[in-house]
Amino acid sequence: MVNSKGGANSIGGYINGRIALLTSHFTPMASEKDAALAATPSDAPTIFDKIINKEIPSTVVYEDDKVLAFRDIGPQAPVHILIIPKVRDGLTGLSKAEERHSEILGRLLYTAKLIAKQEGLDDGFRIVINDGPTGCQSVYHIHVHLLGGRQMNWPPG
Repeated sequence: MVNSKGGANSIGGYINGRIALLTSHFTPMASEKDAALAATPSDAPTIFDKIINKEIPSTVVYEDDKVLAFRDIGPQAPVHILIIPKVRDGLTGLSKAEERHSEILGRLLYTAKLIAKQEGLDDGFRIVINDGPTGCQSVYHIHVHLLGGRQMNWPPG
């Protein structure tokens, strides 16, 4: 940490670096960006697979044979629900969609409409699908964010 000359690796530099690192974990946008940049696609089970298998608890708001929807644990709006297909089938992100995924993609959006009505979002809502690191995707299992309950702004972040 401290070099013999007290230069760039001085204790002050170390402490400032640690403070910056710790602070980044308390800044929601930075941590989401960092998580997206650190995430890599894989065939390994994702956190969503674990939620589908009931290995991780969630607050489910909708479920059928194809789709599961649950409240986001870090909501960005009064209503923030994630809608996911129960089977990934290679659909890790929208950019990976193939014609065979058309039905489930439509099902995700239609489910978002049903949940918006169920949640009383009659004045409007926003649908977000993040794709890839620059799109801030941190879980490689396609998912739709349903956001509502407040006035949305444009342009989005």
